[in-house]
Amino acid sequence: MDAKARNCLLQHREALERDIKTSYIMDHMISNGVLTVSEEEKVKNEPTQRQRAAMLIKMILKKDNHSYISFYNALLHEGYKDLAALLHGGIPVVSSSDGKDSVSGITSYVRTVLCEGGVPQRPVVFVTRKKLVNAIQQKLSKLNGEPGWVTIYGMAGCGKSVLAAEAVRDHSFLEDCFPGGVHWVSVGKQDKSGLLMKLQNLCARLDQDESFSQRLPLNIEEAKDRLRVLMLRKHPRSLLILDDIWDPWVLKAFDNQCQILLTTRDKSVTDSVMGSPLVVSLIGALLRDFPNRWEYYLRQLQNKQFKRIRKSSSYDYEALDEAMSISVEMLREDIKDYYTDLSIIQKDVKVPTKVLCILWDLEMEEVEDILQEFVNKSLLFCDRNGKSFLYYLHDLQVDFLTEKNRSQLQDLHKKMVTQFQRHHQLHSLTPDQEDCMYWYNFLAYHMASANMHKELCALMFSLDWIKAKTELVGPAHLIHEFVEYRHILDEKDGTDCENFQEFLSLNGHLLGRQPFPNIVQLGLCELETSEVYRQAKLQAKQEVDNGMLYLEWVNKKNMKNLSRLVVRPHTDAVYHACFSEDGQRIASCGADKTLQVFKAETGEKLLEIKAHEDEVLCCAFSADDRFIATCSVDKKVKIWNSMTGELVRIYDEHSEQVNCCHFTNISSHLLLATGSNDYFLKLWDLNQEECRNTMFGHTNSVSHCRFSPDDQVLASCSADGTLKLWDVKSANERKSINVKQFFLNSEEPQEDLEVIVKCCSWSADGAKIMVAAKNKVFLFDIHTSGLLAEIHMGHHSTVQYCDFSPHNHLAVVALSQYCVELWETKKVCKNSATVLKQEIDVVFQENEVTVLAVDNIRRLQLINGNTGQIDYLTEAQVSCCCLSPHLQYLAFGAEDGAIQILELLNNRIFQSRNAHKTTVRHIQFTADGKTLISSSDDSAVQIWNWQSEDPFFLQAHQETVKDFKLLKNSRLLSWSFDGTVKVWNITTRRIEKDFVCHQDTVLSCDISSDGAKFSSTSADKTAKIWSFELLSPLHELRGHKGCVRCSSFSVDNTMLATGDDNGEIRIWNVSNGELLHLCAPISVEEGASTHGGWVTDLCFSPDTKMLVSAGGYLKWWNVLTGESSQTFYTNGTNLKKIHVSPDFKTYVTVDNLGILYILKILE
Repeated sequence: MDAKARNCLLQHREALERDIKTSYIMDHMISNGVLTVSEEEKVKNEPTQRQRAAMLIKMILKKDNHSYISFYNALLHEGYKDLAALLHGGIPVVSSSDGKDSVSGITSYVRTVLCEGGVPQRPVVFVTRKKLVNAIQQKLSKLNGEPGWVTIYGMAGCGKSVLAAEAVRDHSFLEDCFPGGVHWVSVGKQDKSGLLMKLQNLCARLDQDESFSQRLPLNIEEAKDRLRVLMLRKHPRSLLILDDIWDPWVLKAFDNQCQILLTTRDKSVTDSVMGSPLVVSLIGALLRDFPNRWEYYLRQLQNKQFKRIRKSSSYDYEALDEAMSISVEMLREDIKDYYTDLSIIQKDVKVPTKVLCILWDLEMEEVEDILQEFVNKSLLFCDRNGKSFLYYLHDLQVDFLTEKNRSQLQDLHKKMVTQFQRHHQLHSLTPDQEDCMYWYNFLAYHMASANMHKELCALMFSLDWIKAKTELVGPAHLIHEFVEYRHILDEKDGTDCENFQEFLSLNGHLLGRQPFPNIVQLGLCELETSEVYRQAKLQAKQEVDNGMLYLEWVNKKNMKNLSRLVVRPHTDAVYHACFSEDGQRIASCGADKTLQVFKAETGEKLLEIKAHEDEVLCCAFSADDRFIATCSVDKKVKIWNSMTGELVRIYDEHSEQVNCCHFTNISSHLLLATGSNDYFLKLWDLNQEECRNTMFGHTNSVSHCRFSPDDQVLASCSADGTLKLWDVKSANERKSINVKQFFLNSEEPQEDLEVIVKCCSWSADGAKIMVAAKNKVFLFDIHTSGLLAEIHMGHHSTVQYCDFSPHNHLAVVALSQYCVELWETKKVCKNSATVLKQEIDVVFQENEVTVLAVDNIRRLQLINGNTGQIDYLTEAQVSCCCLSPHLQYLAFGAEDGAIQILELLNNRIFQSRNAHKTTVRHIQFTADGKTLISSSDDSAVQIWNWQSEDPFFLQAHQETVKDFKLLKNSRLLSWSFDGTVKVWNITTRRIEKDFVCHQDTVLSCDISSDGAKFSSTSADKTAKIWSFELLSPLHELRGHKGCVRCSSFSVDNTMLATGDDNGEIRIWNVSNGELLHLCAPISVEEGASTHGGWVTDLCFSPDTKMLVSAGGYLKWWNVLTGESSQTFYTNGTNLKKIHVSPDFKTYVTVDNLGILYILKILE
């Protein structure tokens, strides 16, 4: 700022501070681009009016001449003429073309430059708009030769292109600012091929002598690079004018570090909006109809005073308000009320014509004629969508209408709802209807705004509505509505609202996928006291009468669900998830190399970034939420803008993959900590390009690190089994907690014990720390190192990450099944950690279901499937178990190879004298319960007639026995990793048949009900059908693209079903080996298995009309058509086996979280 201007401001500082109100003055300065929104907030935070004025003047003193002029003009505009007079003598001289008429600026030089650059000539009818032209020139001159954008935004037909051309029709302006010339490109609405042609033409124009290349660029990326080089080297200090930009993606092709002026009718194209074209557009539209009324309209603007609409924008508000009012008043009387009806349209919402046809009870053509009147007057925008039209208001037009018609809004919303109810039934809306999406998105909004609470509750608590809406738009918007209208919905029943919101949140990862799940079946999994369950049960009973299949989860009341929101943002394993500091967003990253950001309340996706060249292992928000750090297997650490996704900085000093990153908790001085496979921790200052400190001490890879809440201590986790605490200031080690000691009683042998401490998270008070290792989450007291809580996630769920929310009420946990779970920590307690192993046995007796299971704390449980009653039998290192057919005995094998039998009547135990050498994997009683057969990781099968003789071993397999099945007449079928299947005579202890079935592991076998045939499946991706009488296969079944993991004969022996690791099920004709059906759900996600995982088990119904399969979840299939009849989604995945009752009405399984499912067909 000039010394004269500065002295003038200082001289009159006290008078200014005493009198001015800063609010409106700052609006003008923001619109002029001399004050930022953050500076405005800083001023507003001052407690008194005088202190706010003092802060504003202090800021202006640090700025340039343009700030002084903007402040002076704002004082004049807001009525502070006396104060403005005090500053008049200090107004600095700013170099610009203000003194020169743009007409007189046209010289031969200007004509030559503009002609060569393709700038269009003046129109025949031309109105000089000096103020707007000068404003554009002022903005362009501020670029000062540096790369940047200036945007002219306005409605269609308001003269944006003429203004852009007029701004450069000035000799001194061109010489001073753009001596390299001007290059005009008329862009318009383009697809990629059209944009490429525009770029090719521009490159050809800029390189007429072909000094850079003799061929045109072949794609947009090449054209962008060519354009950058040409502008930098051949045409420096030139201006590129992009006329009529429609789409933001188009701008990316021109984002090449040059100076750009663009015109657009879409505000969202860029945030840099200059000028005030809206008023000109409105008045211009009126002048089209009444060209002689300029003086009249000008007088109206000068004389009328309207209530001010304040909005964070760069428009001249009073002029806008007045121009809007005049435009509305000039409408025909018979259509004014229709424009008032538009007051209830939300910002940025495009409304189909059909919606307004319903609102007004008019034919399509009549509505289009009315709306065209509004468009012609610049009171409405129109977009074509195929054959139909979409109409929308500018944000400021919405503000104007809302303010003007505030007293009528409730009635207008009620009119909209009433008209909808007259024309539509909820269940009659179909996606092919033009107005369908509008009602799904905004019907609840209109009901809430109309104060129609009863109707809103009926809508939101309708399973039909939830099904229809989520199928079209996913669950996030519906969850958002439950949050937004919670105060209304709670009036009916707060429990119902909580039931529905929780139902959507916990099933969001399913409701957002294709094929869309059966929402009635999902509802049947809710607790029986839930309104969701009540509606689902009612619908299910009606549909069962029409042949639909539904399943009741009989024992669900015993299930405690900690999760509050489940989303599926990634297509591969999720490695990390974390909250933003304000708790509103969650960032996650994983094996798909992306960084994802979504809303914590609803799961709505905000950002998706291809972050690294390899798997992204960790991400972290900065304390002020402005940045997200990511680190990767590619050894790099990257810093991103959390709102825009722009890359801010790259660090590249670690010598191995970087496993973790974390920011300090105080934003005043941001530090970032990273840990790597090179055993080191590093501290980074975001203001520096190199590492600040390196910390030594771990003896293995550093897997995670976290700053304490006060930033004094850094905690780090490592594959060496420890948690270390470091002093941040000195970078010295303070303390070490040995986490490995808490696994000394784990299931693994101690000599093989490897504990990788995955991650840690501090509580808000810094007194506790949450740690994840293997499949458990621990909570430690940081001072005593004592264990406060332990949560077991299931034997096959690796906890990849855990994190407290900033307020400690929630914890987010990332699992290896592509899921992110949100827990309420108040519900987490020690006794909730008991889960089941997946090795269970089930006996069906008439209507009774009995389950024998082993839990994670080594107890044998005998569970009554109908009542849920649990008998705890004994504790042992149990690896597998089984029940005798009449429930008199149970047997269990141990990890040390020992086998025991327990008599249930008197708890008497029988111990096998000869143990297996390794862990017992399978165990089964014969039909009479007198003989027990077992196999283990060794290559032997043990036969034990436990009531009369010692056990003996059948040994012939060369590798581990995979499993076995009992045959008739004391025969046994066993199969092995050695590729063979053997038939044994238990009585003689000899091999009767030895089948060399596959070159690779035999994964499964099944036996036909007549005992004549068996099937074998293998890791070699084939299945075979065999006769017990022949040593060569009857049929070799090819076509699977993954390991064939299971097979099952139909009861009538005419069909064989096989399932593979790609989730594919094939049904074959047993007699000729031909493929009958290919059963596979639709796969829409890259890398996702079609059955949610391997197909691990299959079973036909007795009438052979239905097939059930187990994999990532359970599916029932129509055998005649090969189509899915029903899907039951378990909470976990990786189901190993499905136990089916003889009547095919009851099903039992355990998922990898250790949750037991007893399902019965709803009748």
